[in-house]
Amino acid sequence: MEKNKGLHQLSTEELLKSKKSISVLTSILLGMLTLLLGLTTYTWIINGSSPLLAVPLALSPIVLMNYKKIGAIKKELKSREQHFNS
Repeated sequence: MEKNKGLHQLSTEELLKSKKSISVLTSILLGMLTLLLGLTTYTWIINGSSPLLAVPLALSPIVLMNYKKIGAIKKELKSREQHFNS
Protein backbone atom coordinates (compact mmCIF):
# COMPACT_ATOMS: atom_id res chain seq x y z
CA MET A 1 0.00 0.00 0.00
CA GLU A 2 1.47 3.32 -1.03
CA LYS A 3 1.65 6.10 1.51
CA ASN A 4 0.11 8.72 -0.76
CA LYS A 5 -2.90 6.67 -1.83
CA GLY A 6 -6.20 7.82 -0.42
CA LEU A 7 -8.65 5.32 1.00
CA HIS A 8 -10.92 5.72 -2.01
CA GLN A 9 -8.09 4.59 -4.30
CA LEU A 10 -7.46 1.32 -2.46
CA SER A 11 -9.26 -1.90 -3.29
CA THR A 12 -11.71 -3.38 -0.82
CA GLU A 13 -9.30 -6.22 -0.11
CA GLU A 14 -6.51 -3.75 0.65
CA LEU A 15 -8.81 -1.82 2.99
CA LEU A 16 -9.85 -4.96 4.85
CA LYS A 17 -6.23 -6.10 5.16
CA SER A 18 -5.16 -2.65 6.36
CA LYS A 19 -8.02 -2.47 8.87
CA LYS A 20 -7.14 -5.87 10.30
CA SER A 21 -3.42 -5.14 10.62
CA ILE A 22 -3.98 -1.68 12.13
CA SER A 23 -6.48 -3.15 14.61
CA VAL A 24 -4.11 -5.91 15.73
CA LEU A 25 -1.11 -3.60 16.05
CA THR A 26 -3.12 -0.94 17.86
CA SER A 27 -4.41 -3.52 20.34
CA ILE A 28 -0.88 -4.73 21.00
CA LEU A 29 0.38 -1.16 21.40
CA LEU A 30 -2.48 -0.30 23.76
CA GLY A 31 -1.75 -3.38 25.86
CA MET A 32 1.94 -2.58 26.07
CA LEU A 33 1.31 1.07 26.93
CA THR A 34 -1.16 0.06 29.64
CA LEU A 35 1.35 -2.40 31.08
CA LEU A 36 4.13 0.19 30.96
CA LEU A 37 1.91 2.80 32.57
CA GLY A 38 1.01 0.38 35.36
CA LEU A 39 4.60 -0.67 35.97
CA THR A 40 5.99 2.86 35.93
CA THR A 41 3.20 4.06 38.24
CA TYR A 42 4.02 1.24 40.64
CA THR A 43 7.74 2.10 40.45
CA TRP A 44 6.91 5.76 40.99
CA ILE A 45 4.87 4.95 44.11
CA ILE A 46 7.51 2.61 45.55
CA ASN A 47 10.75 4.41 44.61
CA GLY A 48 9.69 7.96 43.89
CA SER A 49 9.95 9.79 40.60
CA SER A 50 10.23 7.80 37.37
CA PRO A 51 10.96 9.53 34.04
CA LEU A 52 9.56 6.50 32.18
CA LEU A 53 6.07 7.64 33.17
CA ALA A 54 6.20 10.09 30.26
CA VAL A 55 6.68 7.35 27.64
CA PRO A 56 3.16 5.84 27.66
CA LEU A 57 1.64 9.29 27.90
CA ALA A 58 3.70 10.53 24.96
CA LEU A 59 2.90 7.49 22.80
CA SER A 60 -0.84 7.37 23.54
CA PRO A 61 -1.77 9.75 20.66
CA ILE A 62 -0.60 7.02 18.25
CA VAL A 63 -3.39 4.80 19.56
CA LEU A 64 -5.92 7.59 19.03
CA MET A 65 -4.68 8.24 15.48
CA ASN A 66 -4.92 4.54 14.67
CA TYR A 67 -8.50 4.34 15.96
CA LYS A 68 -9.34 7.35 13.82
CA LYS A 69 -7.80 5.62 10.79
CA ILE A 70 -9.80 2.45 11.53
CA GLY A 71 -12.95 4.57 11.68
CA ALA A 72 -12.15 6.14 8.31
CA ILE A 73 -11.60 2.71 6.78
CA LYS A 74 -14.92 1.46 8.20
CA LYS A 75 -16.66 4.53 6.79
CA GLU A 76 -15.14 3.94 3.34
CA LEU A 77 -16.11 0.27 3.40
CA LYS A 78 -19.66 1.17 4.43
CA SER A 79 -19.96 3.76 1.65
CA ARG A 80 -18.76 1.18 -0.88
CA GLU A 81 -21.29 -1.32 0.40
CA GLN A 82 -24.12 1.23 0.11
CA HIS A 83 -22.95 2.26 -3.36
CA PHE A 84 -22.74 -1.38 -4.44
CA ASN A 85 -26.24 -2.14 -3.10
CA SER A 86 -27.81 0.90 -4.79
